Amino acid sequence: MAVVVRADISDAPLDLSAHLDAVADPAMGAETTFVGRVRDHDPDAAREVAALEYSAHPDAAAALGRIAAAAAGETEARVAVSHRVGTLGVGDIAVVIAVASPHRATAFEVCRTLIEAIKTDLPVWKKQVEVDGTATWLGLGG
Repeated sequence: MAVVVRADISDAPLDLSAHLDAVADPAMGAETTFVGRVRDHDPDAAREVAALEYSAHPDAAAALGRIAAAAAGETEARVAVSHRVGTLGVGDIAVVIAVASPHRATAFEVCRTLIEAIKTDLPVWKKQVEVDGTATWLGLGG
C-alpha cells in the first residue's frame, strides 16, 4: 500500500535531497523526481516574467496529502511532495516531488499523475509578475 511520507506547503526553500531521503527504502528499486522551477517566460505573458507570488488556502497541506495519496493509489509507492509559497524569483524551486517504488514504471506514473493533479486540484494561487510590474493572478489549473 502506498505511503505519503511528506506533503508540505512551505515558505522556506525546498530541498530535493530531503525528499529523496524521505522516500528511501531498501525495498524500492526506483526513484523518480520532479522539480518545478519558476521560469522567465509564460505563453500568456506579454513580457519576461520576473517572479511568481504563491499563496495557499489554509487547508492546502491536507489537500496536498490527499492528492498525493490518490495519485499513489493502491501502488507500493512512497511519496514526498512539497509546494512553496511566497515570492519566488526566476530559477527558484516551486514544487518538489520524490516517488520511490519497487519498479520504475510505477514511480514514473505516480510522479506524473501527482504533478498533473497538483496543477488542477491544489488550492494554491499564483500572481505572475512581469518585468514591468504587470501582474496577473492565476488560480487552480493555472
